[in-house]
Amino acid sequence: MSDEGKPAAGDRENEFPSRVEAREKRKLRARRGKRDNLWFGLGTFGMVGWSVAAPTILGAFLGGWIDSTWPGRRSWTLTLLFAGLVAGCVNAWFWVRRQREMLSEDLLEPPGQPESKKREDRHE
Repeated sequence: MSDEGKPAAGDRENEFPSRVEAREKRKLRARRGKRDNLWFGLGTFGMVGWSVAAPTILGAFLGGWIDSTWPGRRSWTLTLLFAGLVAGCVNAWFWVRRQREMLSEDLLEPPGQPESKKREDRHE
């Protein structure tokens, strides 16, 4: 940095290749992922759908069993169906948020960081 607060010419020259390298890596990663976008989208859609549907169906069946075993004034089928739906939506929201964070980390990764280091950072 120079005294005026502007980057020195040498700093800009060193920064330029690293920015070009980072852009090139993003472009290559996007090209590699283009053919997988459809399958990734379908997989995400399926994962989110099943993470909501499974607890909802489980709650409905459990509630139906409770209602048939111990009849009462309350409908456990509706109660547990709703509880399963809420649990499934929360589960799907956490999963989608985690996937979004991982994708944004990949796009904003510093240039030159080894792949193994990125994986270690994600799992901590």
